[in-house]
Amino acid sequence: MSASQGGGHPPQGYQASDPYGQGQHQQFGGQPEQPGSEPALQGGSIAPASSSTQVGGHKKRTYASQAFEFGAGANSALGGQLRGGGSYPVAQGYGGYPQQPQAPQQYGYQQPVPAVDQPSPTLAGPPVPGYGDSATAGVGGYQPPTAGYPPQGGVSGVTNQFGQLGIGGQPQPSPQQGTQKSYALNQLYPTDLISQPFNVSELDLPPPPIVLPPHSSITPSPDANAPSKYVRSTINAVPTSHSLLKKSRLPFALIIQPYTSLHDAEDPVPIVPDQVISRCRRCRSYINPYATFLDHGHRWRCNMCNLTNDVPQAFDWDAAAQKGVDRWQRPELNHSVVEFVAPQEYMVRPPQPLAYLFLFDVSYAAVTSGLLATSARTILESLDRIPNADRRTRLGFMAVDSSLHYFSIPRDETGHSDPSMLVVSDLEEPFLPVPGELLVPLVDCRENIESFLGKLQEMFQNTQNPASCMGSALRAGHKLIAPLGGKVVVLTASLPNIGAGKLDMREDKKILGTSKEGSLLQTANSFYKSFAVECSKNQVSIDMFLFSTAYQDVASLSNLPRYTGGQTWFYPGWNAARTEDAIKFAREFSDYLSAEIALEAVMRVRATTGLRMSTFYGNFFNRSSDLCAFPAFPRDQGYVVEVAIDETLTRQYVCMQTAILHTTCNGERRIRVLTLSLPTTENLADVYASADQTAITTFFSHKAVERALSSGLEAARDALQAKLIELLQTYRKELAGGNVGGGGLQFPANLRGLPVLFLGLMKHVALRKSAQIPSDLRSAALCLLSTLPLPLLIQYIYPKMYSLHDMPDNAGRPDENSGEILLPPPTNLTSERLVSFGLYLIDDGQTQFLWVGKDAVPQLINDVFSLPDVSAVMVGKKSLPVLENDFNERVRAVIDKSRDQRSKNVGSIVVPHLYIVREDGEPSLRLWAQTLLVEDRADQSVSLAQWMGMLREKVSWRVG
Repeated sequence: MSASQGGGHPPQGYQASDPYGQGQHQQFGGQPEQPGSEPALQGGSIAPASSSTQVGGHKKRTYASQAFEFGAGANSALGGQLRGGGSYPVAQGYGGYPQQPQAPQQYGYQQPVPAVDQPSPTLAGPPVPGYGDSATAGVGGYQPPTAGYPPQGGVSGVTNQFGQLGIGGQPQPSPQQGTQKSYALNQLYPTDLISQPFNVSELDLPPPPIVLPPHSSITPSPDANAPSKYVRSTINAVPTSHSLLKKSRLPFALIIQPYTSLHDAEDPVPIVPDQVISRCRRCRSYINPYATFLDHGHRWRCNMCNLTNDVPQAFDWDAAAQKGVDRWQRPELNHSVVEFVAPQEYMVRPPQPLAYLFLFDVSYAAVTSGLLATSARTILESLDRIPNADRRTRLGFMAVDSSLHYFSIPRDETGHSDPSMLVVSDLEEPFLPVPGELLVPLVDCRENIESFLGKLQEMFQNTQNPASCMGSALRAGHKLIAPLGGKVVVLTASLPNIGAGKLDMREDKKILGTSKEGSLLQTANSFYKSFAVECSKNQVSIDMFLFSTAYQDVASLSNLPRYTGGQTWFYPGWNAARTEDAIKFAREFSDYLSAEIALEAVMRVRATTGLRMSTFYGNFFNRSSDLCAFPAFPRDQGYVVEVAIDETLTRQYVCMQTAILHTTCNGERRIRVLTLSLPTTENLADVYASADQTAITTFFSHKAVERALSSGLEAARDALQAKLIELLQTYRKELAGGNVGGGGLQFPANLRGLPVLFLGLMKHVALRKSAQIPSDLRSAALCLLSTLPLPLLIQYIYPKMYSLHDMPDNAGRPDENSGEILLPPPTNLTSERLVSFGLYLIDDGQTQFLWVGKDAVPQLINDVFSLPDVSAVMVGKKSLPVLENDFNERVRAVIDKSRDQRSKNVGSIVVPHLYIVREDGEPSLRLWAQTLLVEDRADQSVSLAQWMGMLREKVSWRVG
């Protein structure tokens, strides 16, 4: 089935052939700022092809012998995001987006024009930049977007503009705990979504600031409230009552990301090492910057439930130095994110050691694809990266085909180097042949483990066995590791087709795109969920690495990580014979093994009296109403907790505290505590002015996944559309005075990205209507939508696109101050921004596409690819050549920086594949890349313009 027949998606991901990849077996798999200043052109003239000019201190080259057209590239003016051949209507300034006239500026490789006599090019009048241009923007406007929100006191100068609408004014004081509110919350800035088109730079704006009453915290620390990279709320001003929240139609939820890196050293948090932990006797909250001290500091009042508690005697004493200390320097009073070293009473048993049990698929498919050899070699080369500071880390290995193969690895001191392989064929009641010798200490068996991993491929290299009893192997592995707890790592290229948890081939192309498709996304065998719950009880977490050229039932297998705090990684059509495939998996798997995961963890979120945590989303097992259990706590996932308002809130601000009790991979029991404080309000305008569009999108992403799995894809899409219409309708009715003339679509400035984000979610490979998407790809995408941390999730829904052929001089080069590589300004995801002579990078965080225009000039192609012209560029999964020229180095630097997850404040092991796409190249690959252009019409979905028009009609009809 060809993608060009209506899919916009590559052909089914299961053929062994690879139309794009250097003649090997592969089918491409899966779905998919810092700008700087730039100098001015001198005199408006362009150098000939052979010349080079000095512009702004950097050598710049132009590569066509003819004249060039000005204002055609995507980077020609950041402010209004002008495109070749036209521009968007100029948006009015709002919400901190000042407008300034600026001169357009061209960079790099521009469009050649036909060789005919014509006047010298002249610059048109200066375009008016739109969103994100600072008052000090340099020529060309390549400046970081300014925060789109006023200072905490509000912006009085803008208030009068919207006075006639009855919105945006200073909030009316309301009594809070018997006092008048003497501070202003965020200003509401109404905008028209139709006349002021969405600009991609708006997605990079910070969330609306949290405006707390003066002196809310007991110390003046700037770290007293949780940074948004750890905890975000969908609304940064909390309604005082359930009825007001219901009236707003906005969700109230926390987006929690307890860890922002794979390793502690990359993003350390303050540690309280003295084991003096002060907690409320009633609600069990931890003392934090929003508690208050009484009775000369001998007692403290809980900011959650108002109970008065005794301050521990050792709170002001340093037991190690035997001297008093200044309590105001204690981390828990100055920092909202801290980690306590837990005393003995926080342990049910001694801290468990880190344990990994690897289950290798050794069936014919796994061996011939190179999976067995690559995974064994990666483990071998990563042994030094596996956390083992306490020298207690244990490793175990099993191989799986139609039988279970156990490996007993002797200690190095015994003098024996050869492991014993013990084969068990009883799949119904698998037993452990030698229980004590199968999970061995890495320190004591290092040499023999290395020897074993080096020989593993040889043991099975001639296999012809196509069977896989992975379900039975999981049972046996659980029995082996359950006494300790730890990680079971499954590496498989086959569908489990015998033994426990047997699965059948149920993919049916006839039902793809129909109402019956939802059945393919649900679990085919109840074994996987019930077994996962059993694993969770015994502190066993499961991670699935799935590689297949055929159907693998990701929908069923992903239940194992979902309920055990694990993750599912999917590599469709993977083959080690292709270098890019082997390198990607080896890098990701090595980083996975190096991650400093937490063990036997539980998470609980407490809140001010009147608030209740009602629903939890993410990969864990909900052990009780408010306790989430994680046999292992990963560092690369986010979680969503919905908050209910059960009682009227009488305080000026509320607090929510997340606590994760865990064992570090180095054997220390700790509690990571994150405290978020938010102001309360009785004003609906305050609630809308403080709503966080990316946090709201994250919440509804989880809701959409839940709806898709329970009711089907169409129900999930319909629910998203209905919710957006409801929000637009509510805002128009309650805050925009009902019907507003001019046929516009009113929404606050801080929520302007919500319609395009919801459209991106509905058009995402996980949810969009299509008869061309294999169910495995959908299921894998649904897993990511429900686990990715917020920054990666937003990029997965609305990818980044950068125009490279005309990027500013400083893009792709290190920043003078930070040393970080600067990225070009992002471009809206529409083909209207693509010029035929351009070079673009499209990146959704999982896959990268380098789009080459069909009219790209030969010098551009030569500099980037070292090829004579665009027809010589090979498409498919590639790596860019390393060439000795400035532009090649900058393009590679931008690609690498776009992959850099640390700069986004997230931990991630993912190394996106790079696909080279030619505008006039292979159709199905081109269509796949075009599905990431969210604002275009594609397959059975609408364009952004159609979407906005439909929303306007629905909202006008409902309000009218």
